[in-house]
Amino acid sequence: MRLSYITSALIEERGFVILDRYQQERDPQEWLDLEYVDWKSSGETRFAPLASATGRIEADGFWSHDPPRADRDGVWVESQAKKAPNLVNRAKQPGANIGRCRVIELQPNSYSDAIYNLHQDDNNRLNPDGSGWIVRGYYNLSDDPDSYLLLRQDRYDPQTELRIRLVAGSQVIIDTQRLWHATWHAGTEPRYSLITSWESGPELDRYIASLGGHTDFDNPELDAEMISQAQERVNRKLAERAEAIAERKLDR
Repeated sequence: MRLSYITSALIEERGFVILDRYQQERDPQEWLDLEYVDWKSSGETRFAPLASATGRIEADGFWSHDPPRADRDGVWVESQAKKAPNLVNRAKQPGANIGRCRVIELQPNSYSDAIYNLHQDDNNRLNPDGSGWIVRGYYNLSDDPDSYLLLRQDRYDPQTELRIRLVAGSQVIIDTQRLWHATWHAGTEPRYSLITSWESGPELDRYIASLGGHTDFDNPELDAEMISQAQERVNRKLAERAEAIAERKLDR
């Protein structure tokens, strides 16, 4: 149960909140100067950590360290932060506690790839009762107008799907432990986004209000037949994967 956690009312409404667009073109492309590490997420990805559990360039969850801890009190990676002061300032702007903060690089993929990779995060593992619920900010750095952040309440139900267009400077905060999410990147070059774990509370609420936080938007339409065929392919792949895992367990 999460009744004992501090949450944001606007994020609770639908599991996400959209902020006013940032004028990304005014800033240098600092993400191109960062050091990236290979880390499999939803698609062909690499990550450039700005804040990690140890202050080193690594992407492990905070609970994977000794001692394990919650996704809070991230340590800035000094060498990376020096290369990306604007990105660091954007992450710090809400004044909320920061856990992981990193830039993700995603190679182009297909719609069916994206919905196959829909996942929920485990942000609040070890997060103590009475503290703020951990959510994630997504700031699109590259300009990807034909790409979408996909959000679903139900992993297998396309009717619950929301599609947020990823133009440069688009900003959204998501309860990624609640919503299934992945990115459909239909471009030809890598897509870059700043992802920051923030602790919910009055600081984050003030930040959301200052940037016109809202949950109403026009959900872009997709071809219904394309969605149906892609979902059928994904359902088959997931079923085959589950069967293969079950067979491996029987062979042990």
